Amino acid sequence: MWIEGWFDHIFGQKWNPTYCLGALGYYYFWIVSISGIYVYIFFDTGIPAAFLSVEYLTNEQWWLGGIMRSLHRYASDAMVAMMVLHIIREFAFDRYRGGRWFSWITGIPMIWLIIIAGMTGYWLVWDVLAQYVGESTTELLDWIPIFGEPIARNFLAPSHIDGRFFTLMTFTHIFVPLFLLFVMWIHLQRVAHSRINPPRGLAIGTFIMLMVLSLVVPATSQGVADLSVAPSPVALDWFYLWVFPLADIFGPGMVWGGLFIGSFLLLITPWLPPAKKVTPAIVDLGNCNGCTRCAVDCPFNAIAMVKRSDGAAFEHEAVVDPDVCVACGICVGSCPTATPFRRAGDLVPGIDLPDLSLATMREKVDTATAKLEGPARLMVFGCDKALKVDKFRGKDIATISMPCAGMLPPSFIDYVLSKKMTDGVVVTGCRRGECHYRLGQIWLEERLDGNRDPRLRKRVPRDRILRSWASATDGRSFEKNITKFKGDIELLGPYGNENPTEKDEAGQ
Repeated sequence: MWIEGWFDHIFGQKWNPTYCLGALGYYYFWIVSISGIYVYIFFDTGIPAAFLSVEYLTNEQWWLGGIMRSLHRYASDAMVAMMVLHIIREFAFDRYRGGRWFSWITGIPMIWLIIIAGMTGYWLVWDVLAQYVGESTTELLDWIPIFGEPIARNFLAPSHIDGRFFTLMTFTHIFVPLFLLFVMWIHLQRVAHSRINPPRGLAIGTFIMLMVLSLVVPATSQGVADLSVAPSPVALDWFYLWVFPLADIFGPGMVWGGLFIGSFLLLITPWLPPAKKVTPAIVDLGNCNGCTRCAVDCPFNAIAMVKRSDGAAFEHEAVVDPDVCVACGICVGSCPTATPFRRAGDLVPGIDLPDLSLATMREKVDTATAKLEGPARLMVFGCDKALKVDKFRGKDIATISMPCAGMLPPSFIDYVLSKKMTDGVVVTGCRRGECHYRLGQIWLEERLDGNRDPRLRKRVPRDRILRSWASATDGRSFEKNITKFKGDIELLGPYGNENPTEKDEAGQ
């Protein structure tokens, strides 16, 4: 979080690459695909036709074919880098357990597919590096007793390799990425509103960076392969070919053991240990009108709309999948019946969290604000996954924390201000673009801006609301923002005729 905060200063929150690692990986996949199609048009099979066709692109058609070859190489490396960083980041932020295990598990085969696609691509160049990759790969495969005869014998003499070999490699190199694309689609099936495209500025910037790299350090071959000579030395692409030096040092058995044990550990990581059991959201049919807002806003597709079962006049009802629900509460914030103004009967919305019900939230707000005093009384609504707001509690500041800021119905802000419980409201949560539950912060911002239901009423004075998004490492900046906001509230004086201009930490 501290490192990403510095990236915010450098790139801005909108273009911070660490918030878009998965999207950047997808973006580089398409660059690899498009550049690969162009290279394939000019590629020829056979010996030495394969090597010569790639050399033609690199040297004779350097102004386009050479650039496409280099883009193909560097975008492939970038895709591996984004994949590794994405895995590390999801693990570091504990976003792989509980209801998120499916995305983690389906990501493991993608690692193997990307590496296999890269390795087969290096075979096709048929230079010294391709020879080294081919010999090393077949030696690794021969260790597994699945072939009748050692396939490494195919590299003992030039006469053993012909055009059929390159046809097979070309087919593999094309089929594996196509299958990878299918697995990518599966990978996102439990992720609602998935963002598979990075921000336009970031996409353009990284593409220019790859273009400059392709022009300054173009990808080149390492001399035509010669099976009568040992392929040494070679310059490796360490993003893809790191396994072969390990095999040279430790032997094929150790490498296969490490690869399978590593993959197995990654597969069971979501249960080492398992996530703390959460109580899923519950639906109250007496207050559910089948509006679909909770299902649309759920970040993990944990809510489905099905045919009504209680005979009510409404067409649908919401059903929560307890195995997928992460108890973020975003659905509560989307429910039109989730309003603290209700006094007739119990406060039971159409969908609620048993561990922090809406009635409990209202009770906590009532109790906390009743003790406030001073000229600038503030109510701070916080997020359990972001900056801990309880340490800012004082005689003039009340706090309440929720599983996600997106759980906050806008009517709660209206409630505390219109009832004159406080003089101002502070809404905080994960950094912009960094919501632990992906969409809670975005949906809340849109509700406060009046762009998403349920909307904050126009009567609510916007200059008495501060949005200050802060992670666990942003305590100092949050304290500055809240101190300045208190001064602004004091200048406004008692609740009355307000200028409907909302402020945030940027003064906008």
